[in-house]
Amino acid sequence: MERLPRGRHGLSPEFVAQNQRERLIAGLTEVLYEVGYQKTTVSLIGARASVSKSDFYKHFQSKDECFFAAYEAAIEQIRKVVVDTCAAQKGADWAPRVRDGISALLVFLAADPALASISLVEGLRAGRGVYDRYQAAVESFVPYLREGAPATPDGAPVPAATDEAVVGGIASLLGRRVLAGEAEQIDKLLPDVLEFALTPYLGAAEARRVIAA
Repeated sequence: MERLPRGRHGLSPEFVAQNQRERLIAGLTEVLYEVGYQKTTVSLIGARASVSKSDFYKHFQSKDECFFAAYEAAIEQIRKVVVDTCAAQKGADWAPRVRDGISALLVFLAADPALASISLVEGLRAGRGVYDRYQAAVESFVPYLREGAPATPDGAPVPAATDEAVVGGIASLLGRRVLAGEAEQIDKLLPDVLEFALTPYLGAAEARRVIAA
């Protein structure tokens, strides 16, 4: 998000306010990735966003409130990647659609380590209120996995808890890699993540066939 030009620019107050808010959200996300939640301050956020401390408080009452906004923005960006990929694959078989959705997600996260960190790691560190949002965000991706899913290899329906376990397991795995400083290589995990996601539904052999296709 670029800083607005100084002086008279003819931009509306509403546009300026929205631009500042978006810069603050981006600034917090970047600072958080670099120094962690405890060391992130309003001053650091404002400096990164090129927004004064007084203007920061016009948008957010505290660092925590800015964090909540940044977290929600990150989740929505991730959701958009998943939704857009699923929409583009509408009508396709379940397994290739899941494969493409997970692939797009990992590429997106690898390209933006700061966003990967706030969505997969910092949401577990910032207190109960954010942890609840993290859990809700994870669960909100279950329908995208569930839609069109086949029965188990023996023909039995897949328990709903399986969908939740798969989505939660993927989030946990990716979070550990981000925490280990491997966010930029997270897309290299695609074969392992796909095998974990597909095997409960297709069996190991068929899952590997889909991955290799």
